[in-house]
Amino acid sequence: MKSADPPLPSGANPPLPKVNQPTGNTQNHSIETVQPYDSYRWAQGSYNHWGRLVEIGRIGLQLLIYLWTDQQDWSYPSGQATPEAQAKRRRKRAIWIRESLLHLGPTLIKVGQFFSTRADLFPTEFIEELSKLQDQVPAFGYAQVTQIIEQELGDSAAKFTSFNPVPIASASLGQVHHAQLQSGEEVAVKVQRPGLQQLFSIDLGILRGFAEFVQYRTPWGKDGRDWLGIYEECHQNLWGELDYLNEGRNANLFRRNFQGQTDVIVPRVHWRYTTTRLLTMEYIPGIKVNDVEALAAAGIDRIEIAQLGARSYLSQILHHGFFHADPHPGNIAVNPDGALIFYDFGMMGQLPIETKDRLLLNFRGILQNDANLVVQAMVELGALAPDSDLGPVRRSVQYMLDSYFDRAFSEHGEISMAAINDDLYELTYEQPFRFPAAFTFVLRSLSALEALGKFLDPNFNFMDVATPFAEEIMAQDASGSASNNFVGQFGRQAAEFTNTSLQLPQRVEVSLNHLEQGDIKMRVSSVEANRELRKLNTSSLGVIYSLLFSILFICATQLLIANLTVFATALAACAVVPLTLLLRVLWLKQDRAGVS
Repeated sequence: MKSADPPLPSGANPPLPKVNQPTGNTQNHSIETVQPYDSYRWAQGSYNHWGRLVEIGRIGLQLLIYLWTDQQDWSYPSGQATPEAQAKRRRKRAIWIRESLLHLGPTLIKVGQFFSTRADLFPTEFIEELSKLQDQVPAFGYAQVTQIIEQELGDSAAKFTSFNPVPIASASLGQVHHAQLQSGEEVAVKVQRPGLQQLFSIDLGILRGFAEFVQYRTPWGKDGRDWLGIYEECHQNLWGELDYLNEGRNANLFRRNFQGQTDVIVPRVHWRYTTTRLLTMEYIPGIKVNDVEALAAAGIDRIEIAQLGARSYLSQILHHGFFHADPHPGNIAVNPDGALIFYDFGMMGQLPIETKDRLLLNFRGILQNDANLVVQAMVELGALAPDSDLGPVRRSVQYMLDSYFDRAFSEHGEISMAAINDDLYELTYEQPFRFPAAFTFVLRSLSALEALGKFLDPNFNFMDVATPFAEEIMAQDASGSASNNFVGQFGRQAAEFTNTSLQLPQRVEVSLNHLEQGDIKMRVSSVEANRELRKLNTSSLGVIYSLLFSILFICATQLLIANLTVFATALAACAVVPLTLLLRVLWLKQDRAGVS
């Protein structure tokens, strides 16, 4: 492979060549402009710390009010907060949060995408909606594109003999244009949105303040969660994605991993025209992977595409340990020969050797229907704190494993990755779980690829595609090529699965006997439970009122410092309401404590 050229330093600023007139959409997906780019306040370049604080704080305050209201029986039409009504209300709030993040701009969109991997922090409805954030942001003007290219490339800008002003793709961090170099090569030029680094600095500074407040000033910071650590992880991921040189390196590594394979294509990076804000890659158009009509017109076998997508992703995880963390249809296309084309390498996942070994230990526990082994793997993976109460977790895991085995031996015998993903979300929420982001990306990506596979082929079964990879791992152990690590040992453990599965009916029967005999019991004192529930409800109300008062008071103080006296006075008056409610809650709590 030809060695990469280093980026040229910026010099003079010659004008770009005369552009081609737009000829329509020439890439794998088009732009859906919901409203003009300039209509977004964050896109106007006039934002500052105080303005963004008010915008983000307003959304945060509104969310707290929603969370408090949703706990009150009177807020529901039936007058009772039933589980069904609460689930419906959570879905409504989750949609509102997703739409609010889109309105707040690129930083909060990326934060939402990051938190879509934290099933231990949010309920399923929130995770599902945050996972839908696909960066559909309107394109910015060609004049700004020209300015950024000249600032970044200097003399090299003249190397473009043509440049289409209409972008072929647009996302929260940048947009892509079709261009041509003087050498005749067609390229795709990804240009970062103007002012994005300043916006990130302001927004992440505000979010750090919120994280510190939650960590040190609220009970949520005392439940074992490291909110500052979560912020730092988010901060690192976001700034890494903002660096297009880093994305170029990701693309190079991904391309090398599939070197020699003709069924997976990765565009080549043109380093001479790449900087931190500009990424120039080989232009490889294709058919959008879920465009069924176009695939049929090109004579491409949809079943083979579904199989190829799953195989390529399993190869990324098990062979390379470096995988595409955002494999939605907008980032995957198909060329006329039926090969997959991957785009957008800003969001990637990496599995270190030790993490891969622990994941395989987890698979071993699943194959043996052994919840103890699964929990042990989770502890070693760092997904579970070793000093937490693992009893309830172990029982939940065992229930999941038993249900999977029942499905595996049923008439259809199919286990859905989406079902596993959903079950893990339910298991991890409000449990002592903390899955690494890479682990969650793997599960979410496998679910997305399974959904795509079933869209292309209704009979698609992800487990059928995974079988050859399991056989390969077992064959490695049989040949003795990997006897010194867990990958080699996995084959022997998988071989024991046959004996374990034969004993499954007896084990299920024993579990049912334990249940019938009363060995699994839940003892609850209703009087004590009601008292504790009242205390918990009072405490939660106190926390919400405290947060409302603190946010209003802090905003009022900052507005007063900025000499915005009228707004500061209005917010201070509003802060009196939650303060009064907080004092009332504290008085009731003290009165109940005296009675008890």
